[in-house]
Amino acid sequence: MAGDWIKMRIDLATSPKVVRISSALHADRMRVVGALHAVWCLFDTHSEDGHLEGYSVETVDDLIGFSGFARAMADVGWLTETAGALVLPRFEFHNGASAKRRAMESDRKRSSRVSALNAGQTSASDAEKKRTREEKRREENHSADAPPPIEPSPVATKAKRKTAMPEPFQVTAEMQAWARDRAPAANLEHETEKFVNHFKAKGETRADWIASWRNWMLNAQTYGGRRGGPVAKAGPDFDDLTWTKDMGGL
Repeated sequence: MAGDWIKMRIDLATSPKVVRISSALHADRMRVVGALHAVWCLFDTHSEDGHLEGYSVETVDDLIGFSGFARAMADVGWLTETAGALVLPRFEFHNGASAKRRAMESDRKRSSRVSALNAGQTSASDAEKKRTREEKRREENHSADAPPPIEPSPVATKAKRKTAMPEPFQVTAEMQAWARDRAPAANLEHETEKFVNHFKAKGETRADWIASWRNWMLNAQTYGGRRGGPVAKAGPDFDDLTWTKDMGGL
């Protein structure tokens, strides 16, 4: 047996795993915390390495009077079921004699520091004197060897200025090749004319007119008609008189 007390976190009741167990079992979080305490005490009392031979999840549920609790612990990673035994993960860190020794030593050091500060035994000058010459030398060398900070490039950080549409707006060969590849269904000349008229009428400015033109062409590809002409009309064409040829004309 490791002793008559165990470690428990002060924020355990708000742990996400506690919330998950509480939700899964429809139980109050304080009841979940109490059940965790009971399970951890069970392991601390009867195990030296975090293994409880001959125990099952049903056995634990029966001992603590909480049906389904051990399985819920396993679901969040706080309990592992093996053949003929239950295992408490990281038992040696949170429970057992070694964990308690570490906790007591940490508490002793913390109390010692608080006492020293309250008694006025430690000051800023005293703390500075305790630093070894080797530590100071390493810090000085590190500062001397450290490269100077890199200044951000003004070109890289400067935002591109918005301008009015160039006059005239030229569609280069590269832009035409892009349109053939990315917007083959769009009427290049027709959509470009609409693009120019639209932005000239609104008097808007852009940081990248080529990118704006590409977006326009992509929209035309998505919502427009076949390349080389307007959108085909749905339904019969009442202006089509080709049927009269079969009847000798009108």
